[in-house]
Amino acid sequence: MAVIVKGRNTVVSPAVKAYVEKKIDKVTRQFKAVGDITAVLKVENGNHIAEITVPAKGILLRAQESTKDMYSSIDLVVEKIERQVHKYKTKLMKRKYNNFRDIPAEAAPVAEAAPAPAPAEAEEEFRIIRSKSFTMNPMTPEEAILQMNLLNHDFFVFFDPDFGGVSVVYRRKDGNYGLLEPKLE
Repeated sequence: MAVIVKGRNTVVSPAVKAYVEKKIDKVTRQFKAVGDITAVLKVENGNHIAEITVPAKGILLRAQESTKDMYSSIDLVVEKIERQVHKYKTKLMKRKYNNFRDIPAEAAPVAEAAPAPAPAEAEEEFRIIRSKSFTMNPMTPEEAILQMNLLNHDFFVFFDPDFGGVSVVYRRKDGNYGLLEPKLE
């Protein structure tokens, strides 16, 4: 596991980098296996924004916080990640993926995550400006909804072993959830 600290519109000092690594170490102790953790620190309009992404086996935790001080932003974003770990640990992921160590969690139960992406502009030509590939783990629709809520996204693509293919869960405007199960003709 490596901690990658990037700066946007700011230079990341060694002290800030060490602080981020120290804070993230608390979160990673709860997992048996964790991928490379990314921390993006940026300054926009006088606000110091910290965004952390923690890929662990079977789940992806992401949170973002903005304050007037970078250290405060880092503290708050790590607290959000800890709440997400606690929420996930106490829910169904503990028995499904068994990626958590058996130690008591000390965090509060509620979690929020990263902001929604900016809407794409309408154009006459369709241009793909970003392509993303990712590994899908088999999960039930309920587990996919939980993962979608942790990421604070409006939809989540997953492999449903009961359906036997790729499915999509999405958040409806009325607050409920929908499930798309595509079939070929």
